[in-house]
Amino acid sequence: MTYCVAMRLDQGLVFLSDSRTNAGVDQVSSFRKMLVFERPGDRVLVLMTAGNLAISQSVRQLVEERISADGRSIWNAPGMYDAVRLVGEAVREVRAQDAEPLAEAGIEFNISLILGGQIAGERTRLFMIYSAGNFIEAQEESPYFQIGESKYGKPVLDRMIRPELSLDEGAKCALVSMDSTLRSNISVGLPLDLLCYEVDALRITRFSTIDHRNQYFQMIHNTWGQRLKQVFSEIPDPTWDDNQIAAAALDNRALGEPVRASLPVSLVTPNEAEPSRRFQTLAEQDPKASQLL
Repeated sequence: MTYCVAMRLDQGLVFLSDSRTNAGVDQVSSFRKMLVFERPGDRVLVLMTAGNLAISQSVRQLVEERISADGRSIWNAPGMYDAVRLVGEAVREVRAQDAEPLAEAGIEFNISLILGGQIAGERTRLFMIYSAGNFIEAQEESPYFQIGESKYGKPVLDRMIRPELSLDEGAKCALVSMDSTLRSNISVGLPLDLLCYEVDALRITRFSTIDHRNQYFQMIHNTWGQRLKQVFSEIPDPTWDDNQIAAAALDNRALGEPVRASLPVSLVTPNEAEPSRRFQTLAEQDPKASQLL
């Protein structure tokens, strides 16, 4: 499997991908998941893939080399929408060729892709392409995409990513997201490819391949874990003898009571016919709250 994340910020685009591919616990390999199409001064497009490696490589080969009947290719597409349609067409072509034989072998046609970049005369754009060849575009309200093992690195992105972040802040957030994923899933692994594209640069200016020797990534790995433990220790422990959610007084149900299973009638004793209440409701704790019930 793999993990890739990309974000569209006001200052540009951030892309990060791992390189782990495995077909079992004893068959682990590295294949880079990021492919860059660059014609300085004209266009920079970044394609990242996740899913079945054979399918991904077939799609990438088609996107690199294919020229349509009307002469269109990824290298001369007039806009990002045209470019992403070419990628979607490549996915559908591979699907038409391979999906049925794969299904007969009990293998799902599994691929997802991210395409982002800028073509001269256009703004930066970011898309996610599905295994059917259809796609969606990142918006200001949803400025990032993930493919692959996305769940482990998603919480920090949801809390932190917003369009006004700088590229450096976006890269830092992407690396924290990747570190969380690496820690929780062995199907994602180093080295990483990190690319930050600056708006209107129309060339690659910031790129790094990150392995276990990278000091900055090691600093993030160690610092993030330490600070999480620090923040956790600073959060007060629960207070069990006081209901701190005053808004709950609007609920007419008994507050502070757990949901109890009903005792079978055959087991009920005289003393248990009227079970005593062991917890106070908020109204009982605070007489003023009863006015809200």
